[in-house]
Amino acid sequence: MKKALLQLHTAIFLAGFTGILGRLITLNEGLLVWWRMFITVATILFLSIFTKEIRRIDFRTLLKIIGVGAIVALHWVCFYGSIKYANVSISLVCFSTIGFFTAFFEPVILRRRIDWMEVLFGLIAILGVYLIFHFDPQYKTGIILGILSSLLASLFPIFNKVILTQTDGRTLTFFELAGGLLILSFIMPFYLKVFPSDHIIPGMADFGWLLILSWLCTVLAFNLSVSSLKKISPFTVSLSYNLEPIYGIILAFVIYHENRYLSGGFYYGFALIMITVVLQTWRLYYTHRKMSLTPKLQNNSKTVDI
Repeated sequence: MKKALLQLHTAIFLAGFTGILGRLITLNEGLLVWWRMFITVATILFLSIFTKEIRRIDFRTLLKIIGVGAIVALHWVCFYGSIKYANVSISLVCFSTIGFFTAFFEPVILRRRIDWMEVLFGLIAILGVYLIFHFDPQYKTGIILGILSSLLASLFPIFNKVILTQTDGRTLTFFELAGGLLILSFIMPFYLKVFPSDHIIPGMADFGWLLILSWLCTVLAFNLSVSSLKKISPFTVSLSYNLEPIYGIILAFVIYHENRYLSGGFYYGFALIMITVVLQTWRLYYTHRKMSLTPKLQNNSKTVDI
């Protein structure tokens, strides 16, 4: 459990830089994601020549992974679109609604009971986003894209949890991103027709940022996140990613001075979302501690009976 939590929070820390890099890169959101996935897939494929960690999978499992990869690609397009139409801070806070969607999707997909405490935490996060929307209506398009990004992001950890019973994390990561790249490649001609771009090939500066985004914030972070799912529930992973805005927003304030353009509603909403993080962290700690103490109590009771 401790190793899984360390992997998860390292991935979250790396993910905190994605918003900053998304604003630095001048490509539109569709092309940005395409190049990110292309560089990432090429890197993993190159490394696999030496590590030989990518395994063969059956066709049915491959189709499932490609479908999840498409969700990942669309999530990223919406996420970076939110940054382009609003800013890094708004996009990252909207991403925090992921807990609300996971609270409903996970029980349906994994066939378990709805945890109403998870729903409550998710609703608090939604209220936080509403406060931002209410006080900063000029970011409407960015907020809508951010919420859509969050909805999509709540799905692939759940599906990954199921698929990980059929393959390993590194194989899943490669085929998932390769599948997302394939689907996005089919969509891009139509996307560029609706949302034309000044340039398709990234310049030297953009290419450098794309390498950082792909190697550190994707290859490394994605593998760590997927590996953590072996020991941690999808909801815990999703809610823990609410820490991502903390890193990203601090960087946005320092680098872009976005705090100058945000109203009080942003801080009220952000505070509510952080409350859900604190409460869920405490709840998980208490539950885990209670479960770890139960065997000891049972052993003690058996000793007394004897």
